[in-house]
Amino acid sequence: MSQYWSATVHSLTPYVPGEQPKMDNLVKLNTNEHPFGPSPRVLEAIQSATTDSLRLYPDPNADALKAALAAHHKVTAEQIFVGNGSDEVLAHAFMALLKHSGDLLFPDITYSFYPVYCGLYDIHYRTVPLAEDFSICADDYLPKNGQAAGAIIFPNPNAPTGCPMSLSDVERIVAGNPQAVVVIDEAYVDFGAQSAVGLVDRYPNLLVCHTFSKSRSLAGLRVGYAVGSAALIEGLERVKNSFNSYPLDRLALAGAVASVEDDAYFRDSCAQVIATRETLVTDLQALGFEVLPSAANFIFARHPAHDGAALAKGLRERAIIVRHFKLPRIDAFLRITVGTPEQCGVLVQALKALVQG
Repeated sequence: MSQYWSATVHSLTPYVPGEQPKMDNLVKLNTNEHPFGPSPRVLEAIQSATTDSLRLYPDPNADALKAALAAHHKVTAEQIFVGNGSDEVLAHAFMALLKHSGDLLFPDITYSFYPVYCGLYDIHYRTVPLAEDFSICADDYLPKNGQAAGAIIFPNPNAPTGCPMSLSDVERIVAGNPQAVVVIDEAYVDFGAQSAVGLVDRYPNLLVCHTFSKSRSLAGLRVGYAVGSAALIEGLERVKNSFNSYPLDRLALAGAVASVEDDAYFRDSCAQVIATRETLVTDLQALGFEVLPSAANFIFARHPAHDGAALAKGLRERAIIVRHFKLPRIDAFLRITVGTPEQCGVLVQALKALVQG
């Protein structure tokens, strides 16, 4: 605490990122990083961009990346916004599009950065409880009794549960709230859920956010983007250019373009993660774990006879790190990143010893 802090800083409860521990022989399954490296073409592009040109500012408009993403998603470049990781994209969306007189709605169990942004930008919000099975119910986000949302945001798949929503339910929410911007945070969508990007031309109130940190194995490069109507994108650009005109450096731009262009590597690496996830789910269910349906690169699991915190502690003692949330309704669960097949095998053997020992 300091007398020099602003009132805003005094009132903030900051987001706590996943731990990045420094341990020998660590099996790191706590921050949903991709278990395999990026496309070799990405590394080549970054190396090629490491020249004397680094003395120059990068392209503030990221035209080459926007063009590549527009071609990939079959939209126009004017419908693409890019930023320094999807967290920055989301931060700009909260300021530009989600701050209204009515409440912002999002699930009660979801990405914990959402209430942080609300505190930072003084946005009124209301959380909507997940169903008993931890799914998001579309009906809960539709206007009722003359009460309409000021704006809506939710991940698909949801985090930390990993549960996906059908595209038809997503569309019901978007179509049922024409007065409000609806942001779909699709950080994990490439691991098995249906993307809403194909709906943006039909719904001017829809913004879809993606990241290169998960399915494209580029968490260390910090690249995120959004797809929506040109009017929504213009709102994001206005905030971005009032904050930082150069959010992506030359190396990030070069690497991101190369990643988008190597679609075969992208799809193959996602398929490998999905296959490993399904094996992991089967193995944990054989040990008595309940595993929620996941369309992400992580699973959310609990054991009926063992405390979640105790299991996380036992794994840590074996140099295996997973994520445990000390929150109502989910404190029995472990969020486990899908690692390599070898890492998942080590995890399963450790959990077997903990639950059967």
